[in-house]
Amino acid sequence: MGRAFEYRKARKLKRWGSMSRTFTKIGKEITMAVKAGGPDPSANSRLRALMANAKAANMPKDTVERAIKKASDKDASDYKEVIYEGYGPHGIAILVETATDNTTRTVANLRSYFNKKGGTLGNSGSVAFMFSHKAYFHVEPKDGVSLEDLELELIDFGAEEIEQDEEEIIISAAFESNGDIQKYLEENGFEIKSSEFVYEPADYKELNEEQTADMEKLLEVLEEDDDVQNVFTNMKEAGIED
Repeated sequence: MGRAFEYRKARKLKRWGSMSRTFTKIGKEITMAVKAGGPDPSANSRLRALMANAKAANMPKDTVERAIKKASDKDASDYKEVIYEGYGPHGIAILVETATDNTTRTVANLRSYFNKKGGTLGNSGSVAFMFSHKAYFHVEPKDGVSLEDLELELIDFGAEEIEQDEEEIIISAAFESNGDIQKYLEENGFEIKSSEFVYEPADYKELNEEQTADMEKLLEVLEEDDDVQNVFTNMKEAGIED
């Protein structure tokens, strides 16, 4: 696997948290997808992708259906996606992805976390230039289609890297290409097990054990906040080689 994928995978495995936390996160994403594109999965590609993610996370089908129905209600919470930027202790760049119905509350909470844990919440654009917005697709291998053939096809749709491990094919691309790649995979009979959008840093900064512990304290309080969906940093994960 490529270095960027290994970093991202290590962070995800380490920080995904409890099942209920994951379900809440997916539920908010479903709400935003339904409000943006409607409750019919056949006409809403983002909702189809989230339903696949819910299945991969073992989210019960009836829970997903309730989330879609609830999101269709005109009185349902109207979440807004907002990205906040800042620096953690020891100069680590941080992007905090939120889904909030009250930005005043969210920014006040985040500023408090950063200040108390040795960081600084910055202005828009203060660290975003260090990251690339990427899409990842986790796809079931298909009989009769080689990895090389798939790669040749998907390059034309914006795929940047295609890897395969024991269980799945992993496709990475710039965020802007996610719609074209999803459409190709669906139209050609590939099963998309899950997909995700991430922010990947161009370079990673290595910390010593004590410095890493300082960063982990900030990450822990950030990820416990109900408004926070994801946290991305340029901190190098232990055990991942350059």
